[in-house]
Order: sequence, then structure tokens, then C-alpha cells
Amino acid sequence: MPATQPEEMPATFERAFNTGDISQILELYESDAVLVPEPGQVVHGTQAIREALSGFLALKLPIHLERQRVLVMGDVALVSSSWKLSGTGPDGSAVDLGGNTTEVIRRQTDGTWRYVIDDPFSVV
Repeated sequence: MPATQPEEMPATFERAFNTGDISQILELYESDAVLVPEPGQVVHGTQAIREALSGFLALKLPIHLERQRVLVMGDVALVSSSWKLSGTGPDGSAVDLGGNTTEVIRRQTDGTWRYVIDDPFSVV
């Protein structure tokens, strides 16, 4: 279920990601959204975001997000969180990923919020 308040976005993403269902995650993005799947790389649109996030889902590890800050101006909000994805990957190797996000989200006509820009590797 999409977020109905900007403050809910990190927890909403965490729940969707931890289901392992890419469709639930993609519902949180506008169709022409931008994602930074790794530092220095930017992808645009639903199909590219699907491909980029599928790699993270393939690790079969839960993600944990902690909301840091939310700034709202009308129908647009800036959300910052810290995130961590760690454990043992499917191949038995240790996985330890994490960082700080900067996300721009926008209120939709139905009152829900969706990502316009999602940068999980921003510098704080």
C-alpha cells in the first residue's frame, strides 16, 4: 500500500522491499522516476528501475530504513533516511550495504506519495 503521508515513505518502502515482490516496490515510483542504483549510475523509468532493484532483491536480505528528515512544500517532499542491507547472500558471501538516502516524492491525485527521485547513495 502506498504512503499517504510523506513521513511514511521509508517504512512503506521497507515493507514493500521485504516482501520480495518487485511489483509492490514499483508502485511506489512515478512511471518516469529516477533512481541511483549505485554511485555514479542513474536510471530512468519503470523498466530500468525494475532491473536495477531486481539485483538488490536477488540478495534475499531484508532492508532496514530509519527516517532522518522530511521537508514538505505543498505536493513535494524531500525525505532523508539511513538504510542497511546486510547478512549472508544466496552464494554464502557476506553482504554489508548501506548508506543515506535523499528522495524527492510527490503527492499524487489520489493522495498517495510516490518517488520522483530516489538516491540511496547520497552524501550527507
